[in-house]
Amino acid sequence: MLGTLNRKQIDNVLHSQVVGRLGCYSDRVYVVPITYAYDGDYIYGHTIEGLKIRMMRNNPNVCIEVEQIENLAHWQTVILWGTYEELKGDNAEDALQLLINRTQPLMTSETSRPKHGLDRAGGMRRTDKRTITFRIKVEQATGRYEKR
Repeated sequence: MLGTLNRKQIDNVLHSQVVGRLGCYSDRVYVVPITYAYDGDYIYGHTIEGLKIRMMRNNPNVCIEVEQIENLAHWQTVILWGTYEELKGDNAEDALQLLINRTQPLMTSETSRPKHGLDRAGGMRRTDKRTITFRIKVEQATGRYEKR
């Protein structure tokens, strides 16, 4: 059976996952996986300067896709549209802490830890100037599922 997710089901998918696909557009479409945290209103992420940041600065309208797949006959997928915003100061540190709290239990090896924004223990490196912390205001969301 195919169906449409309601807002509570959409939120459950977003809270249960930590990896989504970010779609942005400037002079071309770019889709890239990101690790994220969701607070009910915003998707939070962090990265270093690169193509996606340049594109989102140029056009802050973005799309995010998140899925929860058990098998090809039992899945849920969510699409969000929203607006990119870079965070600074305390807002950036709060967002990084939210990301750490959400993802740290899943970091089971040294290679699963990001190379920017976190120290070896998983804490924030406040002096790392390369880290760009951002959020995306969720403005519209839709979801579908299949369950057999």
